[in-house]
Amino acid sequence: MYRSAIIKRLSLLALSTLIVCLSSCNVQPAQTFPVETTAVTEPTVPATPDTATRDFATVAARPTTVRATEYIFRGERSDPSDPYDATGFVSVGDVIPDVILDIRYYSGNNFVGDRIDGYEEPLALLSEEAARALKSAADQLREQGYRLKIFDAYRPQRAVSHFASWANDREDTRNKAAFYPDIDKSLLFDYGYIAYYSGHCRGSKVDLTLTDQKGKELDMGGTFDYFDTLSHPDYTGITEQQYANRMLLREAMLDNGFYPCDTEWWDFTLYDEPYPDTSFDFPVSSASLTYK
Repeated sequence: MYRSAIIKRLSLLALSTLIVCLSSCNVQPAQTFPVETTAVTEPTVPATPDTATRDFATVAARPTTVRATEYIFRGERSDPSDPYDATGFVSVGDVIPDVILDIRYYSGNNFVGDRIDGYEEPLALLSEEAARALKSAADQLREQGYRLKIFDAYRPQRAVSHFASWANDREDTRNKAAFYPDIDKSLLFDYGYIAYYSGHCRGSKVDLTLTDQKGKELDMGGTFDYFDTLSHPDYTGITEQQYANRMLLREAMLDNGFYPCDTEWWDFTLYDEPYPDTSFDFPVSSASLTYK
């Protein structure tokens, strides 16, 4: 009996010790760490009179990369209330020395068949911001063995008015076979190929293609200013290589801050353009530029 009492007392002592130990443990609840998330917000772009749909989702996924350049940008701005102020514009040939210029509206090699009003020299002018981004795209493509060839850049409002006047003259179809063989001229406004306003007048839109280092154009499966669905970037009736060439140009432009036009494989606009509401009208001429 005495032995049983001792065992019982020892058992009670062990139980008491266990209770004390458990009550003294600093048991922490499971730790929860905040999860860092980055919200993706669709950018807001001012409405413009452009008829083309903009590929915002694709553009938003491309960070702008500004590469080193030897050209010294002045960082000046045009007065957006003055359509004749070219202070913030530069000649692309000064910024990108190896660019090839084929300014179609300075010649008769265009859908009108004449030199277009406002094109006094075969130059490509752009806002400084657009020229800087285009320089970056040119640097990127040069590393891959390609050069840029420009058909048009800044376009004066008087040139757009010239297009509209031509489109309203239903008798003048000199270049129909080369530029709009399957569309009646009376439908050019309805289809959006001709308009009374153009994003080119804002100074940050460029029409261009790619060449090899010797200046030979890559085959894009269609020509500049061809008014047809063949010119849509995603047109499927071309070869794989022609489509790949279109995408090569597109990717480089998107990578460097431009967004595409969904009806013209050659057309790109600077995403963050500096003069979104101004239609400039100074002529395409070195005399228009304020820097020397």
